[in-house]
Amino acid sequence: MIGRIMRALWKGSISFGLVNIPVKMYVASHEKEFKFVMLHKKDLSQIRYARICKNEDKEVPWDEIVKGYEYEPGEFVVLNEEDFKKANLTKSKAIEIIDFVKEEEINTVFYSKPYFLEPEKNAHKAYALLREALKKSKKVGIAKFVIHNREHIAVIKPFEEAIILNELRYVEEIIEPQDLNLPQKEKVAPKELEVALKLIDHLTADFQPKKYKDTYTEEIKDIINQKAKGRKIHPKGQEPRPSKVQDIMSLLKASLDEPPKKSKRKRKSA
Repeated sequence: MIGRIMRALWKGSISFGLVNIPVKMYVASHEKEFKFVMLHKKDLSQIRYARICKNEDKEVPWDEIVKGYEYEPGEFVVLNEEDFKKANLTKSKAIEIIDFVKEEEINTVFYSKPYFLEPEKNAHKAYALLREALKKSKKVGIAKFVIHNREHIAVIKPFEEAIILNELRYVEEIIEPQDLNLPQKEKVAPKELEVALKLIDHLTADFQPKKYKDTYTEEIKDIINQKAKGRKIHPKGQEPRPSKVQDIMSLLKASLDEPPKKSKRKRKSA
């Protein structure tokens, strides 16, 4: 977990039944990535992106830009933030729990992004009640909420001493895999399956999030440091090669003889 300055990005209430619990929403994760800038190859000067007016062919400052919807060709309606709020005051200010379900019924493909919910002043008792009820029931809430001018669905669940809201994708946003070239009638040899199951058991461990590190990012940082010093970069490791079908069984058995995997140990792909 990384300590960061927490700024609320939304205020409203968790509602279930007739109960309303005032809360603030905070981002519960952040993307770990390099912030590269676009440069002109010729002189390494930075590239900037301009907002150009089509009619005047000149750049427009942010304070002169509004949101518009084209309801007929060439005809627009301008909407401001107050218009979006007026669409439905209840929805724009409430995280409404509409169902309680078993968490294992939710396929992980639906999970999108987590947020922390913090109780407002004088809402701690109701917040704690919901948190403990969720823990005791072993259920999660399915909720709807509006943020960034769009209605979302989410899972409401306890996370340590907090209640977390994990945004979900709508089923329409999930791309079906039927167009992929997947094995349909491929026969699996019983003996190979048996050894594969033994290998899974051999490599089974308790889930400990802290042991999984982004080592690739550290390697990219090392390349940046080397290039900044004018040093030549040499590739690390080698590209994995697909295993031959006739070697699968021998590779499975050989894998069983190896000790459980460690973060920096090289392994053959099977």
